Amino acid sequence: MSDHWLFKSETYDNCNCAINCGCQFNLPSTYGYCQSAFIGNIVEGHFNDTPLANLNWAALYKWPGEIADGNGKRQIIVDERADEAQRTGLETIISGDASEAFSNLFSVFAATCSEFCETLFLPIDLKADLEGRTARVEIPGILKSRANPKINDFNGEPFHIALARSRGSFEFTYAELGLGTTSVTGEMDMAFEDTWAHFCIHHFNQNGLVRERSRLTAWLGH
Repeated sequence: MSDHWLFKSETYDNCNCAINCGCQFNLPSTYGYCQSAFIGNIVEGHFNDTPLANLNWAALYKWPGEIADGNGKRQIIVDERADEAQRTGLETIISGDASEAFSNLFSVFAATCSEFCETLFLPIDLKADLEGRTARVEIPGILKSRANPKINDFNGEPFHIALARSRGSFEFTYAELGLGTTSVTGEMDMAFEDTWAHFCIHHFNQNGLVRERSRLTAWLGH
């Protein structure tokens, strides 16, 4: 690849599936179609010589059937605080245009979409606690979302569920799971309540997923 970049984001995703999301368990989707909202904060990153750290981003997706069947629709939203070079760099990464084919989430999803909305540059208010599995997000006029842990029906305590993916994933090596509720207006109109949510580190470069143990796994050493 001619571009050299790093994208390390602490990301919250909410989709319309039940907590056994087919994407992660090699199963069909819960309702026969897929809708998803990814929102993240870049904790470390650059696009060539342009720094990207501390910027927020979002990517919204809709498919009329299973993701693998294609015909999806995508909209990218970039933090309005980004300058022109940062906007270009982030949009290029999230579009999947600067990646090896099928090497990360953005590249794979781009290949399954046939409609691409205009990129928006807006304030993205994101508050997420990845270990606590909570999130609050607002993108004015576009998106509102919240997430919390699933509650154990037997004792009323937060129920801990996590996924570890040492191989076979183009998105993460580890994720904490919860339940989210999201509403989106505009071109990507969609809404779902108390559905699959995951909290992960998206760690990509131009060659694909960086397989580095996530900081979220620190508890495993206890």
